[in-house]
Amino acid sequence: MTSKQSPWTGMVSFEDTALATTDTGGTGRPVVYLNGSFAVQQNWRPVIDELGPGYRHITFDERARGRSRRSKDYSFDSAVRDIGAVVSARGVEHPILVGWSFGAAIAVHWADRNPGLVGGVVSVDGAVPFGLTGEEGEEKIRRLFRRMAWMLPLVRPLGMAARMSAAEHAEQNIELNRMCAEMAPLLERLTCPVNYVLATGGSLGGSHELMEEMRASLNTVLARNPNLTVSAKVASNHQKILKQDFRAVAQAVRALTETHTPGTAPSHP
Repeated sequence: MTSKQSPWTGMVSFEDTALATTDTGGTGRPVVYLNGSFAVQQNWRPVIDELGPGYRHITFDERARGRSRRSKDYSFDSAVRDIGAVVSARGVEHPILVGWSFGAAIAVHWADRNPGLVGGVVSVDGAVPFGLTGEEGEEKIRRLFRRMAWMLPLVRPLGMAARMSAAEHAEQNIELNRMCAEMAPLLERLTCPVNYVLATGGSLGGSHELMEEMRASLNTVLARNPNLTVSAKVASNHQKILKQDFRAVAQAVRALTETHTPGTAPSHP
């Protein structure tokens, strides 16, 4: 029987930073939420409210976001390491990882590095084997963030940008695109269940056509790994999916709870 955990809010110190973390406590199945690059803990509120107190909800702000502190390292790998730091600090076993966009990508990487320790992953419009790479792709990303430079300080108080420069944002996004472009082998070997909730339409900086091409890149790995499933394709776009289609995300979490016992590998057909 799982012991009851008290609610907790505080800072998880790790490496040269500290991560603002909230743990609702309780005895329910632990769910760790991983934000998009332009998001904070509050973005998960509709999903958490929909799932209710039967789950133990753990959220945290990534480095230089929300109330978390700055760092000298904003690499993709540092974001993956931060998951382990929060999981360890809160004494969580076999969590379900729910990641949106950037958060989905780091979720599957952490699951791959920690086989048997993850109860499953819900990927919300992310963690697909597609990315803008090469000189042309990288320059496109840098141009986008140069155009957005004036806006970042204005939306930062709303939790829609990190306390990072436009150039730092761009380099992090370039690395994310490279990691996603190389993600197919990882997705094909994952042993934990992964439920995808895909949006429709474009995103900030991505046209409808480009985003649909990105989502279609999943088809090959879906055919090769039965642990990967598209739980839903919803009407909202990339930016609005957590606000408008939170019920589909919550249902993807429930499906993992109902079909997978913590600490066991899913059976293959």
